[in-house]
Amino acid sequence: MSLADLLDYQALVALLSVIVIDVVLAGDNAVVVGMAASGLPRAQQTRVIALGIAMATVLRIGFAVITIQLLAIVGLTLAGGILLLWVAWKMYRELQKSRRHAAHPASGGVPVKGKSFTQAFTQVVLADVSMSLDNVLAVAGTARDHPWVLVVGLVLSVALMGVASTVVARMLDRRPWLAWIGLAIVGIVALRMIYEGMSEVIDHV
Repeated sequence: MSLADLLDYQALVALLSVIVIDVVLAGDNAVVVGMAASGLPRAQQTRVIALGIAMATVLRIGFAVITIQLLAIVGLTLAGGILLLWVAWKMYRELQKSRRHAAHPASGGVPVKGKSFTQAFTQVVLADVSMSLDNVLAVAGTARDHPWVLVVGLVLSVALMGVASTVVARMLDRRPWLAWIGLAIVGIVALRMIYEGMSEVIDHV
C-alpha cells in the first residue's frame, strides 16, 4: 500500500464513513455485551466482556475474509436481525424477572436465581454473531475498493466495543433502570436489521 493509496480522496471518504459506522455499531454492540455482563460478580463481568471481545474479533475477521460472498447472500441481514431480536426478548424476560423480584422480594419465600456466567456468555455470543455480521456488511459495503480501510474499520470497532462494554456494564450495575434504555436500543437495532433485510429480500423476489 503506497502513500498515494493512503491519501486517495475516495479512500479517505470511505475511512471517515467507516469510522462513523463503527462508532454507532460498536456502541450498540457494547450495550448488548454490557447488559449481558451486568448483574454478574465483577470478576465474571471482566471474563464475559473479554471473551465477548475475543469472539467479536474472530467473527469480524472471519466474516471479513468472506465478505464478497456475504454481500451476495440475500436475506443474511434479515436472519441476523431476527437472531438479535431473540436476544432482546431474552434480556426483556430477565429484566421483567428482576423487576418482579424487586417489587416482591419475599414473594413465596423463594429467591430469584441470578443470571449465570453461561447464560450471559451465550447472550454475548449470539449478539456477537448478529452484530459482527451487521458491522462487516456495513463496513465492507463502504470500503469496497479499499482493503486497508476495511482492516482499520475492524480494528477500530473491536477497540471501541472493548472500552464501551466495560463502561456500560458498570453503569448498569449502579443504575439498573438504564437497562430498559439499553433494551430499547437493542430492539431498535434488531428491527432496523429486519426491515433492511426484508427490503433486500423483497427487491430480489
